Amino acid sequence: MKYTRIGPVLLLVFAASWAAACDAQSPAVKQSGSGICHTSESPWFDRTKNFVPFPSIEACLAAGGRLPRGVAPSNSRSDVRDDYERDHFGSGWADEDGDCQNSRQEALAAQSTAPVRFDKRGCRVVAGRWISPFTGKAIHNPAAIDIDHVVPLKWAWDHGASEWSQDKREQFANDPVNLISVERSLNRSKGAKGILEWLPPSGQCQYVLRFMRVLKLYGFVLVSQQREAHDALRKRICE
Repeated sequence: MKYTRIGPVLLLVFAASWAAACDAQSPAVKQSGSGICHTSESPWFDRTKNFVPFPSIEACLAAGGRLPRGVAPSNSRSDVRDDYERDHFGSGWADEDGDCQNSRQEALAAQSTAPVRFDKRGCRVVAGRWISPFTGKAIHNPAAIDIDHVVPLKWAWDHGASEWSQDKREQFANDPVNLISVERSLNRSKGAKGILEWLPPSGQCQYVLRFMRVLKLYGFVLVSQQREAHDALRKRICE
């Protein structure tokens, strides 16, 4: 067997070229064998040797990955505003028709699978039967129910609602298409997360489709990576 001798200069050039090639192919996100999505900022990024590469954190999450414990989900938009307040979407539930039943009470009445009972004034729902789309469980006490915004108000604000008129934001916050009756505990755990960061225990396909329906109805414009991640999530869950 014949060996070719490489000079030190050529060896250095070769090493530099190899390193550059590796850097060029380095993924933006590594999904570890345990399903955790590590960005380059993660202390475990360089230590993760066996991984599935992804071009973005959204793509990793959409493929079933999860964030490291204690890491808050980042937003893919570079122009996210941090001045959100609930009053941007109106001061609580609206009563647009002036019948003393605000949009929470109307959602409870409309979504109950049994006739509801109102208080003496006819303004507040005090009894009914609701099937949670998040778990499939029956709930009989309206006090245990939160009216969930399928597309959270804070999420909407960060994705373009900050540029809407006040009237449009109030319409969005009270639109029955964006309101569902669910367990209070699950609604609180969801917070302001979108579908790439949080999904309910059951009914995930219907939830994702409804989320995307609201986005289309109100003309949200997403960055390409997030739009692709939403489509990938829909295909994975619904098809």
